[in-house]
Amino acid sequence: MESSELVELLSPEALRLLDSLPPYSAGTDVVRAVAELRKAGHPAGRVAAVLSQSRLRARADSKFGPFAARMLFTEAGLEQATRLKVAALHAGRFQAAGVKWVADLGCGIGADALAIAALELEVTAVEKDEVTAALAAFNLAPWSNATVRHADATEVDLAGIDGVYLDPARRDNVRRLNNPADWTPSLDFAFDLAKRLPTGIKLGPGIDRDLIPEDAEAQWVTVDHDVVELGLWFGAVARPGIRRAALVLGEHGAAELTAAEDSEDAPVGELGEFIYEPDGSVIRARLIGQLARQIDARMVSASIAYLTADDAVATPFATCFRVLETFPYDERRLKKELALRGIGSLEIKKRGVDVDPAQLRKKLNLKGAKSATLILTRVAGRHTALLCERV
Repeated sequence: MESSELVELLSPEALRLLDSLPPYSAGTDVVRAVAELRKAGHPAGRVAAVLSQSRLRARADSKFGPFAARMLFTEAGLEQATRLKVAALHAGRFQAAGVKWVADLGCGIGADALAIAALELEVTAVEKDEVTAALAAFNLAPWSNATVRHADATEVDLAGIDGVYLDPARRDNVRRLNNPADWTPSLDFAFDLAKRLPTGIKLGPGIDRDLIPEDAEAQWVTVDHDVVELGLWFGAVARPGIRRAALVLGEHGAAELTAAEDSEDAPVGELGEFIYEPDGSVIRARLIGQLARQIDARMVSASIAYLTADDAVATPFATCFRVLETFPYDERRLKKELALRGIGSLEIKKRGVDVDPAQLRKKLNLKGAKSATLILTRVAGRHTALLCERV
């Protein structure tokens, strides 16, 4: 978003117009909406700004719920923002630790700062990008205990602050930055703060695990089957004795596996009637072995994140499938077997097998009214196709 668009968007006329628009949906006729607003006398810049925000608010509903209808966004800011249910858990750590004043360094559009302020903690939200800082100030305006500063996070005076939260920017305008030294602020800066203050750091879930300090609590978070972040927690906001955690949020509510270290994998055993695909956060936290022991399962093959068992056990930490048929992995055999069963809708999953599911789907020439799940993996070291149904 350009500064000129921001100025237009923050005008009283634009904000009133934005709030008066009907909810944006996939069926919204944008051309007609533009024509009607222009006919009503609104300038082109204002129309473009408010329709863009209307679209972003609709997308933001999944992250912010009803709060989205009173917030402003940028494309990048919304994409990178913490979901409100996750931000509330972040804020709860500071509250439980007795922290009174949190600095949110690299606050983006203000999602985490909003959650912190909602718990009646003082929060100073710092954002280097001028446009994003202005939007954060708008989003946090309802909270008198929240202050937004347009500044470099590394240069902010932290006197009086007794807790810090950081979400380092890991992209520039055109590309993802792979070197943590290039992040804003850098990972070394964040770790240095963690030595002095209770600190939380939000990172991408796929970060190199070798970068995780030994004294950090590392919590991978899944929301509705999507691994959304890795949170590193230090000092009073880290839980004693926990260094690895997999938090799964979904229709079931919240469920968590925790451990003092990576868990040892379960032994490899014979394929049972059921196969389990562990949640992504369990895999990334390396708690597959702990999950296996919890549900009385065994590994399908060494170093492959599938478990198998003779009984189906309900768990929020894995998806369970019933194994219907087992075949050697051969495309011609698969095509024949699926055709015989009239399977026209096929979910394809794979681990430990070099195959492109999209290309394989084309080759299988699926036809029929039935549906199934195909799991391609190694069983006892052999490439195997498992025809399954979800339990």
